[in-house]
Amino acid sequence: MAKLFDVYMQAVKEGAEYGVSSADIRICLAHILKYSTQIEVLLHKDEEFDECYNTVFQIYFKELKQGVPVEYVIHEATFLGHKLYVDNTVLIPRMETEELVANISEKILDYYDPRNYLVCADIGTGSGCIAIALKALFPNWVMLASDINSLSLMIAKKNAEANGTKITFYNGSSLTPYIQNNIALDIIVSNPPYIIDKSRVQSSVKKYEPSQALYLDPNHSVYEDLFRDIGKVKKNTLLVCLEIDDNLVDYLNGLMDKYLTPNYRYKREYIKDMNGFARFLFLFLE
Repeated sequence: MAKLFDVYMQAVKEGAEYGVSSADIRICLAHILKYSTQIEVLLHKDEEFDECYNTVFQIYFKELKQGVPVEYVIHEATFLGHKLYVDNTVLIPRMETEELVANISEKILDYYDPRNYLVCADIGTGSGCIAIALKALFPNWVMLASDINSLSLMIAKKNAEANGTKITFYNGSSLTPYIQNNIALDIIVSNPPYIIDKSRVQSSVKKYEPSQALYLDPNHSVYEDLFRDIGKVKKNTLLVCLEIDDNLVDYLNGLMDKYLTPNYRYKREYIKDMNGFARFLFLFLE
C-alpha cells in the first residue's frame, strides 16, 4: 500500500504539467481524509493511503488536470469560517466578498445599532455565503435572501441549514420578491453580476462558473433594477451595500443621479478593496 506522501509527490509532479497547484492537491487529499486543514497532509505524510481513498483521489485529480476549480471538485468552499456546498450552479465565494461582509460589520455602527431587529436582504444570494455570514455575525437580524435561479436557492438553503442559520429564501429577480410580499427593508446587500471586461476573467472561471452570475448587461442590470425600485422596499432609513467592479463607478453614478438624486437624501461611499480597487459601494438613504 502506498504512503500518503508518495501519492502526494507523484500528483505534484504529474500535475505540474497541467498547471495544477500543490495546494489544490493537498486540499483534495485533506478532504478525502477528513483533515481539518491541508497542512495535515504533510504532517501525516508517512501514513499509508488506502486504495479506496486513492480511487477517489484519482477521480478528483483527473478533474484538477482538466482545469476544474478545486472547490467544484470537492464540492466545498470556505467563507469566513463557514463550510459551504458549491457546484457550478453558483459562484465560488471569493476574498473580495469576504471583505464586503467585513466592511459591513465594521461600518454598521455608523448607521444602525446592530443589536436591533433589522431586516436585511441578500439579493442574488448564490451559495448563500453573504446571508449566512451576516446572520452568524448579527443573530438578531431578520435575514432574507433571494435568487432568480431556483437551483441556486436549493444550494443556499442546504448551506443555511448545514451552518445552523435561520434565513428566509425567495425566488425572484432583484427586489421583485420583496415588493410582491410587501416587505420593508433596513439593509440591502448584493454581489450582483458586474464584470464588463471578459478579458480580465481567468479561463477556468469562464469555462466552469455560471456566466449569468458573472457578467453585467448594462441594459438590464441588478443595479438599475435596485435603484429604480428602491422606494418600494424603503421603510425609513435604508443601507445598501454592493460589491462592484472598479470600472463601474461612472455607470453607477449615472444610475444614482437618475433614480436617487431627484427623490432622496442619501450618502454614497466607494470603498477600496485590499488591492486598492474601488470594490464596494455603500449607500445610506435617509
